[in-house]
Amino acid sequence: MSADMTAQPSPPVPRPASPERTTPVPVVSPDPGTTVVPAGSPAPRDGADAAPRGLRAMLGSPPRGPMLLGLCASLLMVIGAFGAGGILVRDPLLTNSPLGFWRYGHGRELATALVYLGVGLMAWAWVRLGRDVLARRVGGRAVLTVAAVWMTPMLFSPPLFTRDVFSYLAQGALPLAGFDPYAVGPEAMPGIFTDNVHYFWQDTPAPYGPLFILLAKGMAALAGDNIILGVIGMRLVLLPGLLLLIWALPELARRLGGRVPVALWIAVANPVMVIHLIGGGHNDLLVVGLLAAGSLLALRGRHATGIAIVTAAMAVKASAGVALPFLVLVWAAHLPGSRTARIVKAGAAGVGVFLVVFTAATLVAGVGLGWLPALSAPSMIVNWLSLPTGVGEFFHGLVGVVVNLPKQPFINIARMLGAAALVYILVSQWWKARDGGPDAVRRAGIVLFAVAVLSPATLPWYVSWGMALLAMVAWSPFALSWLVFGSLWLVIVYYPNGEAALYNWGYLAACVLLCALAAVSLLRPDPLSLRARRAGGDHPPQSAPPAASVTTTNNGAERRAG
Repeated sequence: MSADMTAQPSPPVPRPASPERTTPVPVVSPDPGTTVVPAGSPAPRDGADAAPRGLRAMLGSPPRGPMLLGLCASLLMVIGAFGAGGILVRDPLLTNSPLGFWRYGHGRELATALVYLGVGLMAWAWVRLGRDVLARRVGGRAVLTVAAVWMTPMLFSPPLFTRDVFSYLAQGALPLAGFDPYAVGPEAMPGIFTDNVHYFWQDTPAPYGPLFILLAKGMAALAGDNIILGVIGMRLVLLPGLLLLIWALPELARRLGGRVPVALWIAVANPVMVIHLIGGGHNDLLVVGLLAAGSLLALRGRHATGIAIVTAAMAVKASAGVALPFLVLVWAAHLPGSRTARIVKAGAAGVGVFLVVFTAATLVAGVGLGWLPALSAPSMIVNWLSLPTGVGEFFHGLVGVVVNLPKQPFINIARMLGAAALVYILVSQWWKARDGGPDAVRRAGIVLFAVAVLSPATLPWYVSWGMALLAMVAWSPFALSWLVFGSLWLVIVYYPNGEAALYNWGYLAACVLLCALAAVSLLRPDPLSLRARRAGGDHPPQSAPPAASVTTTNNGAERRAG
């Protein structure tokens, strides 16, 4: 307990001559407004404050400021989403009602402003929470409580910064109507689900694995024609991914060398999680939970179960499969024999587990392997958030100054180079992880992150794949400030209605400045020296020492950051 919260010794109080009821004398602590009753004094008769204090302690004593600020941010975004988010073509609540103005004209502009105000307040709340985490003022339970408060309104919001959940429901409804979701797109089945799918994906077969098609089919059957129920229900179906991530995170953080509160702040309280994965309702939420849970079970020695769970993640999204070779190395480290023999044995066993699980998911879902050709669907997206695509566009722009050439060949060449770079990263990281153990899981996270940024198409929530494992490693405060910049950047590079904002250069320039300000604010609470100017002082406030000078390892002794 810190000195400023400890009662100071007081002079002895003479005992009364005869037994009588005495009133406890409060001792004023150095912290103004806080009183401490000396030990042995009767407990207050009114227990009204006891229950709230007990509940607050049970929840980790979460910091009220960031928690309420983030809650306000979530509510603003939810309200704004009814007019500016991924709204329905025909909303049963707002269409032809007095509230319909919220979807059009000035009402829509006001709704958009509310969403962006909510994003800004969420960023501020997250940075404030991060300062408390780095300064060790709050623990993991407090971070988890704050994140839960922020996320709860998002469960009932219209989709934010995306329309993908409508595609999920339509792809789940296709097999119910007798169509193969891997052969046709939603346009083959007119109806309320298809009407709300983004035009870009109307004729695109599902690029998702059989397990996800099974889940989407079940939710489409349950929702019927109630698309609002379908959107909320799809979020709830994916919510076990978050629960698995929270379950696996503490032990993974200890094994990978990180701190639990920092890992929770990165992976769970992150605006990418709150706004994109929960508010957007993306199936990546299920992927990250399965990845984390499978990796932890593999490290515990339950290798077949770990590989089975990560195979299930691949049966949702194929990208999760790149973690499987690394879990084979974790398994091999526990087998007898030479390294080559151990890897061969573990590889054969892992392939066997994979085939059983994936075949079962395919049979239960009642689909075939048509989803493999459909994996190329995201490559139709052309924007520079994908590093190879951005490089191709950049060189096309340079050459275009001299001669007018088509853009696609530049993009194709850059994407081939990106694929080669990705193969190199995968092979080199796998070889470096050949001793297995936690290092193999960490390197799996690196490769998953590389897959997200080097694929032909990158969407903001793809980065969550790698962060599901990398959040648990040791982070320096400087690296965390970059993480703040990147996370907030990924939130705002799409508009609230799901359209890309990547070529609105004035908008992006303003966003870069604001994201940079937030990143600096993590380590400097007053980066613009506004308090000093208000006070008329000449010296800017100092950076918070705990956040700026101590690494986030969990090895008992705090190391100075370089």
